[in-house]
Amino acid sequence: MIDMIKGNPLGLIVKFSIPMFAGSVFQQLYNVADSVIVGRFLGKNALAAVGASFPIMFLLIALSMGATMGISVMISQYYGARDYKKVKLCIETSYIFLVIIALIVTVLGLVLDDIIINMLNTPSEIYADTKLYIDILFGGLFLMFGYNSISAVLRGLGDSRTPLYLLIFATVLNIALDLVFVVCFNWGVAGVAVATVLAQGASFIGGILYLQRINPLFAVNYFKLRFDRNIFLKSIKIGLPTGAQQMFVAAGMMALTRIVNQFGTNALAAFTAAARIDSFAVMPAMNFSLAMSTFVGQNIGAGKLERVNSAIRIGLIFAVVCALTVSVTVICLSNQLMLLFTTDAEVISIGREYLFIVSGFYIAFMIMFIFNGALRGAGDTLIPMFITLFSLWLIRIPVSTYFSSKMGTRGIWLGIPIAWVLGAIFSCIYFLTGRWRRKSIVHPGNVDVDSVELVNDIECLEMEKKECRL
Repeated sequence: MIDMIKGNPLGLIVKFSIPMFAGSVFQQLYNVADSVIVGRFLGKNALAAVGASFPIMFLLIALSMGATMGISVMISQYYGARDYKKVKLCIETSYIFLVIIALIVTVLGLVLDDIIINMLNTPSEIYADTKLYIDILFGGLFLMFGYNSISAVLRGLGDSRTPLYLLIFATVLNIALDLVFVVCFNWGVAGVAVATVLAQGASFIGGILYLQRINPLFAVNYFKLRFDRNIFLKSIKIGLPTGAQQMFVAAGMMALTRIVNQFGTNALAAFTAAARIDSFAVMPAMNFSLAMSTFVGQNIGAGKLERVNSAIRIGLIFAVVCALTVSVTVICLSNQLMLLFTTDAEVISIGREYLFIVSGFYIAFMIMFIFNGALRGAGDTLIPMFITLFSLWLIRIPVSTYFSSKMGTRGIWLGIPIAWVLGAIFSCIYFLTGRWRRKSIVHPGNVDVDSVELVNDIECLEMEKKECRL
């Protein structure tokens, strides 16, 4: 676990974000491995079916992230304030909440799957595979929600390494199972979905076992979980806007997929492959944003606002350097990257067109995420939600719809960077107003005395252990 209330902000944020970035690489390998194996062994129709399912998968991930974001922010602030009793109560409350929401969403997804697929305007030739893939993912939703819950708790505590180790194991397992189920057993897209669910389950179980062992302070009795109504309501207040924001993004992805589907299977296969590449390119921004949230949360909890402003300045410099590097790399290697997924010339051509248009604007995406990460860490999640809603539904979708009617698939891709630029501008303007400073849920000095005494006891115990080792 990393204590971010003292020390160099850049070093702390980079140290915290690098394991998350590596973890995200492995997490994205879930989707990339699925797409590469499906595209190479099952053909472009199967690749398109997995691609048609991705917006729905993204929606589920967004819902899970939103449900855990509020708890993660609260844990980071209480941890920064050294109120460890509240930290443990947050953990227990989150477990109960996520079990309930996972079960509800699973039932709804299995009942409404046909309606969802039809909303995407899915081509008839990939309808059956899309439905099968989605149903299996819904069946394993509890495992995905469970893993994201464990990861959120660990991030709030300043631990970004453990989720990385769990993901490395799960990703290797996922790829191995993909090859076994698709190549050896000939299960088709069903094999890919089953492999993903089993790998997520392995991550979830590993996370539970680790969290129970790292510190007696945070170990919980799963048969006697406590539910705190006030913590639940506060987490909903913080997490709901983020969850809504992520779901708006996911719904926007579904709307964009619907537009792409109008241009046929080749366009959808190209979009699937290019979007996988794109997801790797934007990972530095997304993980730096998560690190920024934890940094801001802990420092606000400790009453050190001056460190927040320092972190933002560092983050913006990082955004420029990283975005330029990633943009040049993607543009130069676009053909080779597309060849990983397919050898179909038309699919490759459409995918490269996407990458050329979108990759030039990664800097706007990174700036937007840095500001939004700081706002979330402060507990101010409502404004980022509105900014996302505006840039996505009032800019990206209308622009993509209009230009696609004039320019074909090229017009679809133009809406993406235009929305990023406007989102970055509005996020910057709101941050500069300083209103986020009044959103903290923890005020320095209001710390449970019993928690402080418990911390002192644990610190004394740790000192004794060190002396014994010496």
